[in-house]
Amino acid sequence: MENHELKPIVEALLFVSGDPISVDRLRDVISGVDKQEIEAALQELKKEYAESNRGLQVIEIAGGYQLSTRIEMAPWIKEMEKVKAASRLSKPGLETLAIIAYKQPATRAEIEMIRGVDAAGVLKTLMERKLVKIVGRKEVAGRPMMYGTTREFLQYFGLSNLTGLPTLKEFSEVADAEQDGLAPPPFREEGEADFLSAAPEMESNGSQEEKSEAIYSSP
Repeated sequence: MENHELKPIVEALLFVSGDPISVDRLRDVISGVDKQEIEAALQELKKEYAESNRGLQVIEIAGGYQLSTRIEMAPWIKEMEKVKAASRLSKPGLETLAIIAYKQPATRAEIEMIRGVDAAGVLKTLMERKLVKIVGRKEVAGRPMMYGTTREFLQYFGLSNLTGLPTLKEFSEVADAEQDGLAPPPFREEGEADFLSAAPEMESNGSQEEKSEAIYSSP
């Protein structure tokens, strides 16, 4: 294999590995190439990254090679982590989103009945994040607005459609995971019902497959 063909392969393997990878391991993956050729490709990559003023570098560490960020990039990476943290949903937000996802279309009154607290602020945040939208009005007195999830909701949770919704327990675990590395999670307001204890009240308004067709076919 020519060196110009080998280098991008080695680079790709360093990228997807994440952890340091040894020359022997690279040789196991790239058949028909000897150790010296791989070492030469690694050294060329290391030199090219160093000379081209990139944000990444090839380093030798723990008996192998690794593609990593340069130390000078640390302040910007920290700023990105702050932005990512700020974009995470609060636990009340995730709980409200779960209620809407399973019960949709759901009115504000129905959401508040399950959670036990006012949902106006959380609904506003979810709509601003484009995770929830108004899907119509309920044909009852006052004709309250009904809420449903959006395509952005599917993207946020990595779902192809509503039939792939996680279980209520998994939703709760997501809510807990979203708080990792942050300040203490928002306190539960006095009288606010525990989300999972309200699960029996969250009967589905039709199959999730029917909901996907109805909600995501609408504007």
